[in-house]
Amino acid sequence: MSDVDISGYCYATHDLNQSHDILLPAVLSLLDESNLSSGDRRLFELGCGNGSIANALSKHGWSVTGVDPSEEGIKQARAAYPDLNLANGSAYDDLAGVYGRFPVVLSLEVVEHVYAPRRYARTVFDLLEGGGTAIISTPYHGYWKNLALALSGRMDRHFTALWDHGHIKFWSMVTLGELLREAGFEAVRFVRVGRVPALAKSMIAIARRP
Repeated sequence: MSDVDISGYCYATHDLNQSHDILLPAVLSLLDESNLSSGDRRLFELGCGNGSIANALSKHGWSVTGVDPSEEGIKQARAAYPDLNLANGSAYDDLAGVYGRFPVVLSLEVVEHVYAPRRYARTVFDLLEGGGTAIISTPYHGYWKNLALALSGRMDRHFTALWDHGHIKFWSMVTLGELLREAGFEAVRFVRVGRVPALAKSMIAIARRP
């Protein structure tokens, strides 16, 4: 199978976007957990986009390395945040072979765009040190939210069928948990962010490499 080229995925600015308003506080809270990284504040961001999250994390004392397949995104990131270690790359590359392993791998709102999710999950696993933690977010899907979307007539807008390189996988806690456990992760758990839990905007999976 040939990989789909998404190097042209567009970013309007180098700033944080609306989804980051709910995701970033939750991520920072998770990163502050005392047992997460044992004081080693190196983090790999898979799908760093325009560098805005990496920049925010660096201000909180994290040393961030990141890749993204979007040439435009990385161009903006390098112009706005020249001190950050961000480059073009994707989940289909041997990232661990190039960058080594990290105590934390962060990947926000990426897995729903990935055409080969098992390769993505394996790349996240390989990037982690033993005992390391993956933090992965994606739009939340559950019975009540899907019902609300159907009743409100917003399914077409939600499924983004006409958005080039848009969402192609729609994950639930069950399916994303199964993907991560299949890749070898343990202690998979979830938090939901944005709105009330049943109608959450996104969910964040936290998983540990043994």
